[in-house]
Amino acid sequence: MPVPGPLFPSGRTTPYNAAMSADLKSRLQADAATSGFDLVRVTTPDRIGAAGERLRAFLADGRHGDMDWMATHADRRADPRVLWSDVRSIIMLAISYAPAENPIATDVAANRAVISAYARGRDYHDIVKKGLKRIASNFATASGADVKVFVDTAPLMEKPLAQSAGIGWQGKHTNLVSRQAGGSWLFLGAILTTAAIEPDAPETDHCGTCTRCLDVCPTHAFPAPYQLDARRCIAYLTIEHKGHIARGFREAIGNRVFGCDDCLAVCPWNKFAEAARDIRFHARAETDNPPLDEILALDDASFRTRFAGTPVKRTGRDRVVRNALIAAGNARDPALRPVVTALLADPSPLVRAMAVWAISRMANAHQIAELRTRHLPSEPDPAVRAEWLHPGTTS
Repeated sequence: MPVPGPLFPSGRTTPYNAAMSADLKSRLQADAATSGFDLVRVTTPDRIGAAGERLRAFLADGRHGDMDWMATHADRRADPRVLWSDVRSIIMLAISYAPAENPIATDVAANRAVISAYARGRDYHDIVKKGLKRIASNFATASGADVKVFVDTAPLMEKPLAQSAGIGWQGKHTNLVSRQAGGSWLFLGAILTTAAIEPDAPETDHCGTCTRCLDVCPTHAFPAPYQLDARRCIAYLTIEHKGHIARGFREAIGNRVFGCDDCLAVCPWNKFAEAARDIRFHARAETDNPPLDEILALDDASFRTRFAGTPVKRTGRDRVVRNALIAAGNARDPALRPVVTALLADPSPLVRAMAVWAISRMANAHQIAELRTRHLPSEPDPAVRAEWLHPGTTS
């Protein structure tokens, strides 16, 4: 099976001495800075440590939910040498996307859609990969080594590798935290290479006794420090989860329509995080906590147009509107009733089901009964019918 990731081949396999290693690292530092990255560090594939075993336990417990891609080729995730047998060094790079204001301290009206800070600018995959390719190409030319670049979509455990390279440590919320740049707000990229480069010292854990990230979680998604049950995580539920969102989580979601920043935002190490230097990561008008009625009114074509070039587009119109309907139900804003009512007849059962829940939160019993009489007899989807007949709707 071919190894994923762009390859810049050279064919050179000779070892590198200490002087050459130092020179290559100096070149990497200069190239990373020129390409907009905040940190660059080096590790080796064998330093991933116990992360592979933690991944297997996470998957065995089913905590990955719908994210089947995590289980696919889990052996590759657990050991980069399975991903590419020739890899000798891993160059980890980080770039800050820190927002100008703390999202959890920002008072967002209930009738507006909260979008996670990482998704308010341009899609980081495109930005990070472009920079990585430039650095990797220059590195291959300077070193004569083969390289491959990876950004998030390949079976590679970036966070444990970043910790082993000294970029930061995985906090109790399982996300990477850096004292040097970005705090909790970091995008990561990796360059795997056949070159032997002196690795940097790993970062140690600096969480101490702090449990702010665990305590703030609205859905109690952390069974224990350093453990995440994605099935309870609002970021997972609103972005990755393909089905209906269970009633037990809907109120806790509030008006979060795409992701959740709470556990990141409360981390005290964010005091070292300055606003992202790259303006492409800054919020755009269409993603800066827009009015819910604008999201609810989107059809597929207008959704694609509005969120083109952002991470939101990947999740798709139906799931984002599903989330916006949960937010509308929590807002209980009478002004949203017309657009919510219209969605009771939406082509997507995912949308129709949440429209039933939302309207049950903003209409009186008589109005709900009229709507049920109009829509239930012709409703073919079992999940939507269940929403109409649920005691929480009918009472």
